Amino acid sequence: MADTCLGPALSFPSSDSHSSIINALIPFPFFLSHHPTFSLSSSMATTTFKTNNAHRCHSSSASTTTTNSISPQPQPSLLVFSGGTAFNGVVEELKQLTTRVAHVLPVSDDGGSTAEIVRVLGGPAVGDIRSRCLRLSDESTSEALAVRKLLGHRLPLEAQNAKFEWYDIVEGKHSLWTGVSKPYRETIRSFLAYFQDQILRRSDESFCFSNGSIGNFFFAGARIFFQSLDAAIFLFSRVSEIPHESLVLPVISTNDRLTLGCELWDGTIIRGQNEISHPTNGYMEPVNKSNSLVPTLPSKIKRVFYISSEGSNLLHEVFPSVNPAVLEQLKSVDCIIFAMGSLFTSICPSLVLIGIGEIISSRSCPKVLLLNGTCDRETSGFTASCFVRAITDALNRSSGNPHKCLQNPPSQYINTIFVPKDGQIPIDIDCLADQGIFHVVTVESIHDSKAGVFFDPKSLIQSLSNLLLSELKI
Repeated sequence: MADTCLGPALSFPSSDSHSSIINALIPFPFFLSHHPTFSLSSSMATTTFKTNNAHRCHSSSASTTTTNSISPQPQPSLLVFSGGTAFNGVVEELKQLTTRVAHVLPVSDDGGSTAEIVRVLGGPAVGDIRSRCLRLSDESTSEALAVRKLLGHRLPLEAQNAKFEWYDIVEGKHSLWTGVSKPYRETIRSFLAYFQDQILRRSDESFCFSNGSIGNFFFAGARIFFQSLDAAIFLFSRVSEIPHESLVLPVISTNDRLTLGCELWDGTIIRGQNEISHPTNGYMEPVNKSNSLVPTLPSKIKRVFYISSEGSNLLHEVFPSVNPAVLEQLKSVDCIIFAMGSLFTSICPSLVLIGIGEIISSRSCPKVLLLNGTCDRETSGFTASCFVRAITDALNRSSGNPHKCLQNPPSQYINTIFVPKDGQIPIDIDCLADQGIFHVVTVESIHDSKAGVFFDPKSLIQSLSNLLLSELKI
């Protein structure tokens, strides 16, 4: 594949050009507009962007006006542990209650389009983060909708058709660019071109564009250019115009690849999030988590942990450090939420890190479990108290190093459970009471023949609002 396939050359940075490359790369009339003479080298990117612990969008004159006027009653602040799929369905409705939400997401996904990026270019998985950023993105203007449509687009499954469509997009010829103004177009296209350049440099690897996410490609290009996951999130947040008080936080801030493993109660070790949750015949297949389409696990999951991605021993356990911004948010938010979703591969990977359990157990705020409405491969046969026990064990790191384990009871981590009405997971009230959990709230649900039972978004957010009004007196 030659560079000429991409049409006219774009001005994107080379890996050995490190001076004033942001200004040389693209005009930023909207990006960091409060720094009119802003310049940044890629070696400075991490330092500059990390001066803001969380990835926020500051450049609106309206925010300055608000600061100088009488402040309204502050919105409640939440921190949500979730994956990139299940909680997305309520993000839009949650904005009606508050936008002061820290979304904490794992970076160990190894399925679909993300798997191909990690295989060829390395680095952490960005699919869940990209998915949440898009859900939080602005929809108030036609251009915002056009940008959201572009970054949310997936290429065809057929590999050759996917490659041809990718070329149309990166060359700026595709109809998806309609409605995207020149500043946004040049910003997005430059990082897509940089992503393509990085692929071409890996001449020994053949990249498959099948079912590829344009948002993932943009995200990966920005991360590699800045050599910073934080900086890439900041840029993506600005381009997609996420509310400035909404935070998207990787639970581990890293530029390295992370691999999730799990140990079953029968001693079996499974490597890779995809293999644990929803194994497929090929990594470019669309992910389908339907319980009926995947084989059951030979034994229940005992724990999840991180394992080495390099070297000869690929089952060697490693202990990455938690993102400090997550710990800072945990110390101050009004409410902590364990969202519905894949329990062991979306929620627990964020909970097993040292520091998470320590802070959550010390807080006296509402700590809410949003119970799944349907069991999946990971939780077959589970009751509500089994979910509580799994979260408690993860936060206590019960099966890890005995010198680093905690001994906290479940009630120090969870004090409220929201249950979807007519859900398929048994609510064993007596066992929950034995765990010290007495507040169980039934929430209206939606039944779907394919997705099963899940929370009605409006009812869920209303129930959350009622809880916060009662507990926080807001």
